[in-house]
Amino acid sequence: MEGVPEPHTGWTFLTNHARVLAAIADNHSARIRDIAAHCRLTERAVQKIIADLEQDGYLSHTRTGRGNTYIIEPAKVLRHPAEAGLTVAALLSLLAHDEAARGHEVDAHPKGLDALGT
Repeated sequence: MEGVPEPHTGWTFLTNHARVLAAIADNHSARIRDIAAHCRLTERAVQKIIADLEQDGYLSHTRTGRGNTYIIEPAKVLRHPAEAGLTVAALLSLLAHDEAARGHEVDAHPKGLDALGT
């Protein structure tokens, strides 16, 4: 079926919810189609994730013309008890740092990790 991303097999470090939230943080007026392509998810999956995030207060939206503008609640604390005290803003900051580092050639050698400040 055309337009449906190839599924990923195996486990990953980030949830689809985190990926969608990060994509929205990059572009608050992104279309669901664009978020889905960026996250390699179906549009329906992205719609469901956005609904989940809105229902629990992590995200809201306003209608702007034919599209939406999303508003992230940065002070909202993550849900899992192991992440107690970690806010959405802190998570997005970590992910933004990762995105910035992707622009640089960093290998798995410890010297390469120093370039990331770890």
